[in-house]
Amino acid sequence: MAPKAAKPPKKSPRKKTTTSLPDIDPNSSFTPESFEEELKALAAKAQHETWTKFAQEQAAVYLKAAVLLGLVAVYSNASQLALSPDYGAIPASRWHAKLVAAACFAGWSSNLFLGRSLPIKPSLLLPLIAAYIPVVQFVIGRFSETLTAYWGPLVVEALTLFPLVALSAACVATYLDGADLSALPSWAADAAPGIGSYGFFKAAESVSGGFVEGYAGRSIFNSRVGLEAVLAASYSLFAPSKLLVLTVPALLHTAFLNNHLPTSTALASLNRGLQAEHFVVLDRQESLTGYISVIDNLEAGFRVLRCDHSLLGGEWVKFIGKGQFKGNQVAEPIYGVFAMLEAVRLVEMPQPIVDTVAKALVIGLGVGTLPGALVAHGIHTTVVEIDPVVHAFASKYFQLPKNHTAVIEDAVTYTTRAVAEGQAQFDYIIHDVFTGGAEPIALFTLEFLQNLNTLLKPSGVIAINYAGDFALPPPMVVVQTIRRVFPSCRIFREHPRDEEQFAQHARDFANMVIFCTKLAERPVSFRAPTPRDLLNSPSREAFLTPKHEVLDADFIAGRDDGILTSNDTAKLVRWHEQSALGHWTVMRTVLPPIVWQSW
Repeated sequence: MAPKAAKPPKKSPRKKTTTSLPDIDPNSSFTPESFEEELKALAAKAQHETWTKFAQEQAAVYLKAAVLLGLVAVYSNASQLALSPDYGAIPASRWHAKLVAAACFAGWSSNLFLGRSLPIKPSLLLPLIAAYIPVVQFVIGRFSETLTAYWGPLVVEALTLFPLVALSAACVATYLDGADLSALPSWAADAAPGIGSYGFFKAAESVSGGFVEGYAGRSIFNSRVGLEAVLAASYSLFAPSKLLVLTVPALLHTAFLNNHLPTSTALASLNRGLQAEHFVVLDRQESLTGYISVIDNLEAGFRVLRCDHSLLGGEWVKFIGKGQFKGNQVAEPIYGVFAMLEAVRLVEMPQPIVDTVAKALVIGLGVGTLPGALVAHGIHTTVVEIDPVVHAFASKYFQLPKNHTAVIEDAVTYTTRAVAEGQAQFDYIIHDVFTGGAEPIALFTLEFLQNLNTLLKPSGVIAINYAGDFALPPPMVVVQTIRRVFPSCRIFREHPRDEEQFAQHARDFANMVIFCTKLAERPVSFRAPTPRDLLNSPSREAFLTPKHEVLDADFIAGRDDGILTSNDTAKLVRWHEQSALGHWTVMRTVLPPIVWQSW
């Protein structure tokens, strides 16, 4: 059989190609007008999506710039805190503002150059710089004696804060190149990013500074080195990259070798390094007035309370409970001025003040030497101290008696409220505040002293301790202000002037005590101390009775500078720097450099 012929394949029916159009409901009222409205809606939606994307992009630009400016503003404050134990707060701030401004200008003006010359994004270097800053501070801090308080802070911040600020400014400038400023005039669009960034930075620096100081020491993360470690971690989150592995050595050094970190391990390491000098740090904590620590000299047998690069007081611990000192109610102060302040009780008045009914107000606690003596005499004593850590350490490590009234508050606030509320007046007021080479200016103004005058009974006595350089105007300005309020005063210094030192360095830094009463017609005089006044204390036997009187001729400068008021404090501020530098030098002779450097 012949094979069947194959049937041709069936052709698929050809489909017509049509343009896809929106389905139109035949029952709907489709008109050219409705179609036009629909097109407008689509255009509006597209425009909305475009503006949303634009807004998101602009927000990202400003957010990145703000975060970076905020981080470097906080680090600016952290840098100052890290320098203050080595140099004091005033010398640490001497070059700071100028250095930061120079770094901002250098970074902003070189952002294009850095972006093109560096093989990586400049922002990726920020975590590295931030991580190594504590290491550099630690290493250079060992040379603070050589660098001195004059140059040391500048050298440290030039090698640490300057590159961080400059690179941050360059990155911010690059980010803000993407900001749309078309709504501004051309001249304003050119200036706005730089001026706005610097203004934001200064505002963030000011706000964060108060926050950092207010919460200082509350945890390891609020400490100086701890805060710097947190900032390094924040920079790492801001600019993550494989380069972060290079920060490991710095982090290990900070965690295990930096004895400034407030941990028990770091404190043990610190004390091993101080053994050769016979010193030991018993306790330490950072607080709102600075770095506070308690230090023992094991060889000489004394104990001091440190605040940054200054001493708040000290006692001889080797005498406690031994020999003639057994059973003493008070400690032996290492500074004669604290015993001299107790002479406030020796000022002769028409009606003698009976200790057991007397009330005393002490402004500034220190280690509590003076309040302890007043309490030992049976005087009801109120102590106003701004720093809670100072009060805690004085209570724990020094012989501050418990039976006193403690007010942890700023003295200006306390006295203003006490005057307004009409609180009971005091028979004795002792004003003893000083730290870091400069006086707290608000506590020496006419207004503050007038408040003290109001709180002092007509038959009362006030003693004011002032530490300063007699070769500079501030001591005379303070004395003239005190005399404006209290009509009868006499002034005594702790030790006579060292004429040789003065001839060589034109410096005469000393403690002086101004004793005053409200009795204009009665000159200040002192009765002879009794054995009970001396409290079985050789220090009080040597220093209780004031000896080295200061006359107006002893003040070398300041007679033409008038008095100090709350709205005219510049006359003292301008001398703070020189006074603080001189105080730094004096402190380096009181304790060995390694003690100051090993905080």
